[in-house]
Amino acid sequence: MEITTVCVIGGGGFVGRHICHQLAARGYRVCVPTRDPERAKQLILLPTVEVVAADVHDAAALSRVVRGADAVINLVGVLHEGRGRASFREAHVGLPRKIIAACKQHGVRRLLHMSALNAGAGAPSAYLRSKGEAEAIARESGLEVTLFRPSVVFGRDDTFLNLFAMLLKLLPVVVLASPNARFQPVFVEDVAAAFVKSLEDIGSFGKSYDLCGPRVYTLRELVEFAGIATGHARPVVGLNDTLSYWQAFAMELLPVKLLTRDNYYSMKVDSVCNCDFPFGIRPAALEAVAPLWLRPETLPRTRYQRFRNRAGR
Repeated sequence: MEITTVCVIGGGGFVGRHICHQLAARGYRVCVPTRDPERAKQLILLPTVEVVAADVHDAAALSRVVRGADAVINLVGVLHEGRGRASFREAHVGLPRKIIAACKQHGVRRLLHMSALNAGAGAPSAYLRSKGEAEAIARESGLEVTLFRPSVVFGRDDTFLNLFAMLLKLLPVVVLASPNARFQPVFVEDVAAAFVKSLEDIGSFGKSYDLCGPRVYTLRELVEFAGIATGHARPVVGLNDTLSYWQAFAMELLPVKLLTRDNYYSMKVDSVCNCDFPFGIRPAALEAVAPLWLRPETLPRTRYQRFRNRAGR
């Protein structure tokens, strides 16, 4: 099959931006629909990428952006549930149904869909159950579908390691819920490469790929790593299961949700893989790439201040 034009729904997000960069580098024409074009402004500089103002939750708007595409990539997801379009059911179930309907309307056969490791009907959290329901909908769609199920994804502009780095800079001690939860973080560039390499790979039709990095860490180890890498190592006090639940409950009430009870339930199952990374990709190790942006000397303001200090200013 030949694919020249790809509609990337959620292309303005963390993983989406990296996928769009890799698609553009390979010469694909890319359409990125978004309600807020400002959020995807860096993609406008890519010569084959078009950022379109559109509300993908609106069936008519979605139909317009899918028309003319040879393939659709759906990356939309919410980690913390809100109301309306920010609910798990609307983002993870309702929207995929609309995307599949739009694909069928315009004869688009190829669909790549972002799910999550441990997604399924019997999962402990609403997030993972809704992701599992979306997987079932995609598999039963009759389209040429490929599913991707990553562990936690890290990268220069993530909200994972960078969140830890921010908290470690601000707090003298980190009180950590679910410190023994296990993850196998995967580099965003490797996730993007898996999507792009699968796009025209007939052998990937109907398959699901778990995506993990080369090493398993506990949550405590990840926080400690971020502390060492940023130069802000702090004591980490791990909470037991009961206190972890109540911390999640309390943080759920804050205006900015860093942790919720649903996140706590998700961490009840290890986010790890027991398989090789697909498409011949050798996944990057966290220790090999994350210090490139986490260590203090890589931050522009830190470099600037060092030059001022050397100049006696």
